[in-house]
Amino acid sequence: MNKWAVILGASSGFGAATAKELAQSGYNICGVHLDRRAHLEPVNDLITELKGYGTEIEYFNINAADAEKRAEVVEFLKNKDAKVYVVLHSLAFGGLAPLFEGEKTLTQKQLEMTLDVMANSLVYWTQDLFAAGLLVKGTSIYTMTSMGSTRAVATYGGVAAAKSTLENYIRQIALELAPHGIRANAIRAGVTITPALEKIPVVEYLVTEAKKKNPSGRLTTPEDVAKAIKALSVEELSWMTGNVINIDGGEEISV
Repeated sequence: MNKWAVILGASSGFGAATAKELAQSGYNICGVHLDRRAHLEPVNDLITELKGYGTEIEYFNINAADAEKRAEVVEFLKNKDAKVYVVLHSLAFGGLAPLFEGEKTLTQKQLEMTLDVMANSLVYWTQDLFAAGLLVKGTSIYTMTSMGSTRAVATYGGVAAAKSTLENYIRQIALELAPHGIRANAIRAGVTITPALEKIPVVEYLVTEAKKKNPSGRLTTPEDVAKAIKALSVEELSWMTGNVINIDGGEEISV
């Protein structure tokens, strides 16, 4: 079976861990990432590791929010006659600054860019993959949300708005694609050390508090999430759609 996973944000964090987990399970991987030349060595190492699992691996170093580049990836998949069984949207590129007081506050351009890259792109990619006939009965669509979708965190307002928007988009995608046998769920991971987390100015506070709260006494890892995505994608869970699923070891329920 020509079984593919499309991973947006595939070079590190949740995307890289999921690419490894799915490649080991027999998925071909189409990865989309945006990395400068100076940071490509670990990406190339990742691609080499993925190819060692024996499936087809194709990575595109492009801006996932660019419509023309998106069309190129869709055309590549069409030429492969791909059947896309997993789509993971894990793009982390947004403005991190307060809305009001501070040296720099979020501008209109930054807010609009954050929403477009981190939220609207989920819709655009799903629309194009669906229109091209690449999504099939049994496809699972995932997006990465966070606890910022339900609470206020210093400097995180723009990204939090994008996460809330993603959760709404997932419900709408689930509603409209259910008749086609396609499911869509948001994954709310616990605090996880990723390149995106490390850019948040209050990262040390978030990490310290998460370790205190989590019943297991540790942070979530990208591998925790990757294993959950693989498990959730089985045919037996096809009736689970339109949810926000916590993968956090109980962090969200602890006080």
